[in-house]
Amino acid sequence: MNNKLLVNYLILTVTSLLLGCGGSAKDENKSDTQSGSTPAGQKYMINTKESVITWEGSMLIASAEEHAGYVYPSKGELILDKGQLVGGSVEIDMNTIEYKDRQHKNSPVMHLKSPDFFDVEKFPTAAFVITGVAPANDGNIKVTGNLTIKGITKAVTFPAGIEVKDGVAKASGKLVIDRTEWGIRYKSGKFYDIIADETVSDDIELLMEIVAGK
Repeated sequence: MNNKLLVNYLILTVTSLLLGCGGSAKDENKSDTQSGSTPAGQKYMINTKESVITWEGSMLIASAEEHAGYVYPSKGELILDKGQLVGGSVEIDMNTIEYKDRQHKNSPVMHLKSPDFFDVEKFPTAAFVITGVAPANDGNIKVTGNLTIKGITKAVTFPAGIEVKDGVAKASGKLVIDRTEWGIRYKSGKFYDIIADETVSDDIELLMEIVAGK
């Protein structure tokens, strides 16, 4: 009788331990899934015909020629929760690079697409993925995300604004990046000994204007 009671006790003890371990593993897996999940909210698909990224660069010493133009997104989405931006991503078609007047001679655009700058044949797309959104002091928002250019990904943060009306979301944001951090070193004063008036500024200004709908 004592042996039978002992066996039953051992069975109950082992069963309890197995159930306890199974519960912990389940909870752990649930936590892992939640931590890697996409932000909850309504998806607004980017309208590629109405969205644009305006770029502007310059020589280190200002010249009369304007170095500004456009590049366009090929796809993407904004994720909103109760009218607030909580996530999203945009893919940029680097083959769409053009000068602002759209009538500019083709050679500068071809140079921008060359390995000296964006090496578009090897890296036809760039991308931005939102990783965080926080309120800003001016009532707008501060967006943080991963910007990928030429296969190099760096985190960036910039102020932005968003307006939602009649099922359409319009977001805009402006940031300045140091092109050398993405491997674009052509005539950079950081890496080459160049005559001052031939040095190209490391800063590129990007103005993103995104239109998206349900």
